Amino acid sequence: DTMRRVVRQSKFRHVFGQAVKNDQCYDDIRVSRVTWDSSFCAVNPRFVAIIVDASGGGAFLVLPLHKTGRIDKSYPTVCGHTGPVLDIDWCPHNDHVIASGSEDCTVMVWQIPENGLTLSLTEPVVVLEGHSKRVGIVAWHPTARNVLLSAGCDNAIIIWNVGTGEALINLDDMHVDMIYNVSWNRNGSLICTASKDKKVRVIDPRKQEIVAEKEKTHEGARPMRAIFLADGNIFTTGFSRMSERQLALWNPKNMEEPIALHEMDTSNGVLLPFYDPDTNIIYLCGKGDSSIRYFEITDESPYVHYLNTFSSKEPQRGMGFMPKRGLDVNKCEIARFFKLHERKCEPIIMTVPRKSDLFQDDLYPDTAGPEAALEAEEWFEGKNADPLLISLKHGYIPGKNRDLKVVKKNILDNKPAGNKKSDLINAPKKAADASNSQNDAKLDEILKELKSIKDTISNQDERISKLEQQMAKIAD
Repeated sequence: DTMRRVVRQSKFRHVFGQAVKNDQCYDDIRVSRVTWDSSFCAVNPRFVAIIVDASGGGAFLVLPLHKTGRIDKSYPTVCGHTGPVLDIDWCPHNDHVIASGSEDCTVMVWQIPENGLTLSLTEPVVVLEGHSKRVGIVAWHPTARNVLLSAGCDNAIIIWNVGTGEALINLDDMHVDMIYNVSWNRNGSLICTASKDKKVRVIDPRKQEIVAEKEKTHEGARPMRAIFLADGNIFTTGFSRMSERQLALWNPKNMEEPIALHEMDTSNGVLLPFYDPDTNIIYLCGKGDSSIRYFEITDESPYVHYLNTFSSKEPQRGMGFMPKRGLDVNKCEIARFFKLHERKCEPIIMTVPRKSDLFQDDLYPDTAGPEAALEAEEWFEGKNADPLLISLKHGYIPGKNRDLKVVKKNILDNKPAGNKKSDLINAPKKAADASNSQNDAKLDEILKELKSIKDTISNQDERISKLEQQMAKIAD
């Protein structure tokens, strides 16, 4: 009640949500029915990606944002996994690159063509193999190019250099139980994790050490979530011992007591938090709920201020959250969700009501742009950098994305050099060997096919010349 009683000045008090009209939804989509608490949907300024049901493997749809309406059953999918896809994440530095984690224990990284798919995509740019159980979480580094984190049911977190296809950091002894989620902080120097053992851990991945942890963050047994906020604090959702849903705010420098702890309701859906660092608003979307609640985080008590709830009739199966540069700044849109129903995806637009048509710079401070602040190697060497910001004053104009190139290091060529960087960080390196032999096999296949085509052509040539001779005889 105290959350609701306090009337305070905030430009976000009247934020309202609105579902788009029916013809702007994506219809007839068989949303995945896998029992896994990920959001099943990932969006960026160009595409919406949705994990779908697929027979005999795992697949997800990638639709250009404008491709609304009914989606044909034969619409091409991204379908290279041999088991169901559990999580997908768009690269923040390239709107055509997406990573997927699957029950088949692999992570795959895909390059989506400029205008979307015309044929189903079965060949990833790179396959990352290192987990021994299904991979339920993939998350790109916020500021370093080609750095990708994956977490599996083997309780291991692996950080990959996608540009070389190598696992460079393997944190396989920090979690004794299932990892529910992993979140990078603003500059990607730390990660925080929520785990089934009810602990929230703050980890420095390059030093491979736990910097802070809190036991029994939430007392209840149901899944938790923990995310970093822009100021370095941690926001968690979970359940009380009485199975009430809770949210809490923590300072990682002192995790003894939460800065704030609020009980919400007794629904049993996991609360997925979506955070906007520019406005400091957190949106909570419960799996199976039909509402989105949103809160503003400030540095005055009670710290987590309830703003409002967007309610609809249909429960949500999953949710995508558009990055700020994909929003319509002329309409004072501060967030856009892509809500998954059983058979469709419905965009929901969050707006601050303003009378003026001018650009509202208080709603749109400079936001993280698509340029990476660091290269992968610099980050692995220990450098940190905040996101490179861009202004949205004239809207976001997408630039040309470079293709993702993976340069596999050939392990046979590695002369034992003294104190090489990749030797400092122990990591599984068999992936490159496997891919080299795969490449050789492919090459053989292509050469065989070429030879058979050539043979066919020469046979047909002979046949044509014979027929020509016969025709000449008849003509004579």
